[in-house]
Amino acid sequence: MKVLLTFYGEELTGLDSSPEQIAQTFEGWGAFDAATRAAGVLIACEGLETGDMATTIRVGAGDRHVTDGPFMETKEQLGGFALLEVRDLDEAMAWAARTPWNGDGQITEIRPVMDYEQYAARLQGTGLEGATP
Repeated sequence: MKVLLTFYGEELTGLDSSPEQIAQTFEGWGAFDAATRAAGVLIACEGLETGDMATTIRVGAGDRHVTDGPFMETKEQLGGFALLEVRDLDEAMAWAARTPWNGDGQITEIRPVMDYEQYAARLQGTGLEGATP
């Protein structure tokens, strides 16, 4: 099964981190990358730019509305992701626990990538059989 690990926490700019802390963080992510590659489960793992670099687009009634970030009025921001191919949720949780993203206030969400055949099977008998995501 494919799972997306998304990493949420207080947005960090690096300005409040020492060079040693930054090096330790990069080493931790390097170790996670190496371990997931060696295990053959890594599809992609990337950090994301800060929220002030984001852009949203909303389309409705033929109009396109573009807004530059930041958008959320919360300290928790999406900081990165890892896309993995694992056996089950237990394996996904084990990998999530190995990331360096496990400090105070940091959250890792594990979300399965949709399996369209399973989705269609769940719709059987609901009256939504022809619906597709």
